[in-house]
Amino acid sequence: MKHEVLSHLKEFLSEEQISTNETIRSHHSKDESYHTPALPEVVLFPRSSREISHILKLANENGIPVTPFGLGSGLEGHVVPVQGGFSIDFSEMDEILEIREQDLLVRVQPGVTRSTLDKALKKHGLFFPVDPGADATIGGMTATNASGTTSVKYGVMKDQIRNLEVVTPDGEIIHTGSLAQKSSSGYNLNDLYTGSEGTLGCISEITLKVYGIPEHITAARATFKEMTEAVNAVTSIVQTGVPVARMEIVDESSIRQVNDWIETDYEVNPTLFLEFHGNEAGLNQDVAFAKEILSDHGCTSVTFEKDTRGRMKLWEGRHNLAYTYTHAYPGRSMMVTDVCVPISSLAEAIVFGREELDRQGLPGGLVGHAGDGNYHAFVMINKNDENEMHKAEQFNEAIVEHALARGGTCTGEHGVGIGKKKYLEAEHGASLSIMKSIKKALDPNNIMNPGKFIDIG
Repeated sequence: MKHEVLSHLKEFLSEEQISTNETIRSHHSKDESYHTPALPEVVLFPRSSREISHILKLANENGIPVTPFGLGSGLEGHVVPVQGGFSIDFSEMDEILEIREQDLLVRVQPGVTRSTLDKALKKHGLFFPVDPGADATIGGMTATNASGTTSVKYGVMKDQIRNLEVVTPDGEIIHTGSLAQKSSSGYNLNDLYTGSEGTLGCISEITLKVYGIPEHITAARATFKEMTEAVNAVTSIVQTGVPVARMEIVDESSIRQVNDWIETDYEVNPTLFLEFHGNEAGLNQDVAFAKEILSDHGCTSVTFEKDTRGRMKLWEGRHNLAYTYTHAYPGRSMMVTDVCVPISSLAEAIVFGREELDRQGLPGGLVGHAGDGNYHAFVMINKNDENEMHKAEQFNEAIVEHALARGGTCTGEHGVGIGKKKYLEAEHGASLSIMKSIKKALDPNNIMNPGKFIDIG
């Protein structure tokens, strides 16, 4: 990094907001994915939108690459600064700026984590529903259009965004929406920046929709002999309109991991984890109806958990599955795949994924947000074994191609980053050129997270 650039940074940032320390740079060189790390030249810790504006103006004028960084919990290499330059860490922008109880809105800075937000909302009888598993930052979740276990009822990240404050590559600070529940005014910039993965600017403030904490919550664990029976039960529940809040599918291999991790004795068969939210009368009807559907599709047993402790125990297994695999295979890294298909194709897709994983001889398991057709494979790989890495790539490519052939997508929630970049043309065709035109118009010098899913250089 040129000395004069560092001197300019010190004009508007304090010494502790600028780091060239090798350990800190190393921390910002990677995320939780298997992708190759790359060191930034400088890590910056802004505390306001105005400071982000100064950083981006300086970067734009000098052609310096900029990579936004939340907590590094991503799974596709979004925060890897493949071209060096600045890594902008938002950890010092972690304030909950306003809770508007009557409007069911909250305004936060990008460094606020999901758990911090939920803790603050709970005092007001509110909660934020998007739960990606990791305790990610709201800024990172917005940048990747994250979702998770509750998306079947509450929607994904873009469905919660009411307004964003964004700093553009030339340093201008803009707002993309309003506080109103709906609008027919102008292009939908909320959706443009949500999921843009830091390639169009830095998100510096987010206004989110929040919800009242449900009066009653019931969780359930339903076991099946065959994966197709479990997924067909999911399809029927969705088609009949039962307002289930969570509906997760877990294969036999993953149930074994759950049993080992939280010392349960769940039957080792394809399993659905479900959760229902509502008032007592309505919830009882929903549970009864769902139980009938499960039975009709060959459910061999179903166990309900109504108290908080039981529910937490049930979901602890599902939420920590990635970590259970990591602990079960010391010395190996994890590749987490992410495809999404129409509900009608989910059973076929999961069966195909399991068969393909076995065919490649790779250890791992499959889980999915069954209610919206999104499934993942946890593939445990030896990064030092070239042949095994090739098999893992072949597996990932096979399930992506299978999903695309059925009208699905190469990523349901993890984003494109580095890992899914090569599939965009197959998925989007000629519309990819329109995305590139948008990138060129908004970031003509290609400083924002270059080398990721949109190439214009």
